Amino acid sequence: MDTAASKKFDPSLDIPYSLETENKSLKETVHYLKSEIDRLKKPPLLVCDVIKVLDDKALIRLSNGGRFFVNIISSCQGKIIAGDRVLVEQKFLNVVERFDRMKRYDVDRFVLVEKPNLAWEDIGGLQDQVRDVKEVIELPLKHPELFKEVGITPHKGVLLYGPSGTGKTLLAKAVAASTNSTFIGVVGSELNQKFIGEGAKLVKDLFNLAREKAPSIIFIDELDAIASDRIDMGIGGEREVQRTFMQLLNELDGFDTLHNVKIIGATNRIEVLDNAILRPGRLDRLIEVPLPGVKEREEIFKVHTKKMKTSSLDFKKLASLTESFSGAEIKATCTEAGYFAIREKRSMVGHPDFLEAIKKVMQGSEDDSMPMFG
Repeated sequence: MDTAASKKFDPSLDIPYSLETENKSLKETVHYLKSEIDRLKKPPLLVCDVIKVLDDKALIRLSNGGRFFVNIISSCQGKIIAGDRVLVEQKFLNVVERFDRMKRYDVDRFVLVEKPNLAWEDIGGLQDQVRDVKEVIELPLKHPELFKEVGITPHKGVLLYGPSGTGKTLLAKAVAASTNSTFIGVVGSELNQKFIGEGAKLVKDLFNLAREKAPSIIFIDELDAIASDRIDMGIGGEREVQRTFMQLLNELDGFDTLHNVKIIGATNRIEVLDNAILRPGRLDRLIEVPLPGVKEREEIFKVHTKKMKTSSLDFKKLASLTESFSGAEIKATCTEAGYFAIREKRSMVGHPDFLEAIKKVMQGSEDDSMPMFG
């Protein structure tokens, strides 16, 4: 027994040393976990934008639009300038940390920014609308000196209205391509936000982004989502939509008409728009984009089949069979006709394929299962 006890505590076995090491490791783990708990219990910091810096103080703007004149901790003094994004503590809103200066706007999540390569020749059946868009949007961007010489002020933008799928988006992209402008597209409903001031900030960011990427075209689809006739319903959501709309009007009113940015709005519900958006100096040039007539449908078929391998197509017959079809539905018809040929392992698309495709698109329209885009 004595021999066993002596072996148990024999220093040569390093047992006391192992226990001490394990004890130290456990203490370090406990200390780390306590520090993590303390860290996680700290209140979160707020993200805000710096508007102006004066010595050791800064004028900041919170996400809800509120502005405060606050202190900057000593470690950040001299490192923060207007336009920076910073972290502030919740209780006194003191600036405690600086983010890297960011060029991105919050609206980037909702917009499509691209350089389209769509030519005017790729649009069929909209000769009058193309002429009007060229006159109002293209001419001032390409030749602003003409308006200065004559002494008139060009329109700030246009409103395209008409049923879905008639080519409103195509017109906007084509004029962006013809003027080598950046196309910035946004859906009106995306600008409606839940929290106070967010929608208005997105509108402001949208115009700032357009100025940064000028020459540019701002295309607002479903404009009626934010610019419908104002009715004071006393509901928070409705009031926020009105704030967003008012910011849009403010941006239009403060816009330089000879600036390299133009606005194109689109809607298929012009009757619900607030007259404020249509008054002179805003989107006062209205261009109707109706459903195509028989001659226009024939032209649209030719546009969408010019890259297809076809045989014996009777465009007049196809146009007569597609009464009340929009341009988007005619494009869908051409696509479906190609699928019929592919299923039969053919590269040539014939007239019977188009007849079957027309039936299928008609059925889809009746079921309201095919989405249409303006």
